[in-house]
Amino acid sequence: MLSIDVVVPQRNPRAWQAQIIQRLEADNCDVAVLHEASATPWPTSVNTLLGLERWLFRRVDEGLASPVKSIPARSVTRPSTLRLDLVGNAPPSDIPTLTVRFDRANADFTIARTVALRELPILEAVMDGRTIVGRAAPMIDRREATSLGVEDVLARAVTLILSVVRAFAEGRLEDMGTVSSASDTSGEGFLAAYLSRALPRLGREAFRRARFRHAHWRVGYRFIAGPGVAETGRLGTGWTVLPDAGDRFYADPFAIHWQGRPFVFVEDYVHVAGKAVISVVPFTDDRRPLPPRVVLEEPHHLSYPQVFERDGTLWMLPEASASSRLTLYRAAEFPDTWQPVATLLEGEISDATLLDQGGSLWLFATRRDGYGSTSDTMVVFEAATLLGPWREHAANPILIDRRRARPGGAFIRSRAGRLLLPVQDGTLGYGGGLGLSELVGLDATSVRLSDPRPILANGDWPYPQIHTLNRSGSLEVIDGIAAVPRRPKSSRAS
Repeated sequence: MLSIDVVVPQRNPRAWQAQIIQRLEADNCDVAVLHEASATPWPTSVNTLLGLERWLFRRVDEGLASPVKSIPARSVTRPSTLRLDLVGNAPPSDIPTLTVRFDRANADFTIARTVALRELPILEAVMDGRTIVGRAAPMIDRREATSLGVEDVLARAVTLILSVVRAFAEGRLEDMGTVSSASDTSGEGFLAAYLSRALPRLGREAFRRARFRHAHWRVGYRFIAGPGVAETGRLGTGWTVLPDAGDRFYADPFAIHWQGRPFVFVEDYVHVAGKAVISVVPFTDDRRPLPPRVVLEEPHHLSYPQVFERDGTLWMLPEASASSRLTLYRAAEFPDTWQPVATLLEGEISDATLLDQGGSLWLFATRRDGYGSTSDTMVVFEAATLLGPWREHAANPILIDRRRARPGGAFIRSRAGRLLLPVQDGTLGYGGGLGLSELVGLDATSVRLSDPRPILANGDWPYPQIHTLNRSGSLEVIDGIAAVPRRPKSSRAS
């Protein structure tokens, strides 16, 4: 059992700090809580405006940025082997001390100005004020709202700290370099940033949502004989849009050939229902798509219908994070009838992507760590057989990175033998783009993915913000987000 001192503000601590203590105790750590009277308080302007936003968005639950009445001090009998400084200015100690920096600032509230300016934060876990031992690039899902963005960042601060603590306990901390100079920690400039940047942005988004669907995706397909997107790094030409009526959208396309015939499976989202089913699009002999038809529906949302053949059987592994389970289905009668076979994983698992490599089966996915985004924290699982049991990788979470944590399609093996994973790039927001990361290392102790190579939108595809890429034989499929009015324009009589 690891014995840890956790330093928190004596007055007005925050829920994210209390969350870390609760999670450490759940991991069987022996936790002492120390108060720091000199902790810098959150500026009144930050407290007021974030609280007002939460009221406007009807967020009645306690957020990670919310102040808590107190975190009671307590001691432990055993000597501490690690100290967590969650205020950023605790006095020096002989005990190894870990802290988190928010864009090079030690105070947590400084992240509010970063988010208000619509800048993208980087978090660093720092040991003894000198050595970087962990990094995170949090995804901000709701960029129009500063309060929600701050929550996303603090959520990944919790994830980062807990993962570094586990690495410390297991003797696998990584030296990532020396810290740079600290940035301003006074909190000045937030009010000006909020009034000049965040507030107008919030108004523009409210106006946009009044006119357009919040999200509406469209699927594209093409038949090509030669190199595709993965080889060229660009979308290219020849795409055809799978049509929709506007009251529903299709997304997350997966292509497969069965008995010589091509099929595309898609997320089929009905706007009025607020959830999706899985539909299939068969193609005729002359490569024309037939109308999509529903093949799988559950009480919860379904998406990312990864369909594959293994040992002569066809399987589907759709995302169902709303159910907090990852369920494997078998085709009882392809392509229309699917039966659940086993629950492979529990939790909010998104876009789990299968890989057969090195004598093992692997699942690459993202997992929402209680709070924050579903798109920035990659986890990997291993099993000997498809039905499991599936085991957590020792290095989970593999990375916290908005550019490459969430898969965007099945693994691709290039002609040169490289394994490429399409990854969603959240730099511009969810669905902002897609990249290709090479799997350069995979074993029981480590997973290494290269920085993503962005896929260029050059070509004739009209929706360049894509987040899925798949191919089966000559059939290649993508998707892209479209601006679709909530109320179609009425046609005028001639």
